[in-house]
Amino acid sequence: MTRWLSEPELDTWMSLTRVLLLLPAALDRQLREDTGVPHAYYQVLAILSDQPDRSMRMTDLARVTGTTPSRLSHAVASLEQRGWVERRACPTDRRGQVARLTDTGLAVLGTAAPGHVAEVRRLVFDHLTDDDVARLKTITDKIADALPPGA
Repeated sequence: MTRWLSEPELDTWMSLTRVLLLLPAALDRQLREDTGVPHAYYQVLAILSDQPDRSMRMTDLARVTGTTPSRLSHAVASLEQRGWVERRACPTDRRGQVARLTDTGLAVLGTAAPGHVAEVRRLVFDHLTDDDVARLKTITDKIADALPPGA
């Protein structure tokens, strides 16, 4: 038997889907207009910048970015062409590869980050109280925990 959404659940679901569709597009637009960096590439650069030696196995990077290994490989190839990321063989697994953020990529990230953070603040956090932020974190963690790995 189908458990249909109640009216409050349906209203909430519609609001959530609107945010899930519009927010990534708005962030991508801002990054592209200001720095020419697509949001997906920015995400890869930002994640690598937080890693030891600014490096991460490609399979782990795909998982963290929520993309497929194939899609990530295409993105990293484009980042390599720009000189922002370099790939090398994994020292512990010859079948694996490691992506490493270059100094040039770090500089691009440093240029893009202030505008991106300002846009995230403008679109999301400027509209929330500290209690809202805490509740949003709790709610999104619950939803993320319910998702299958790699979803």
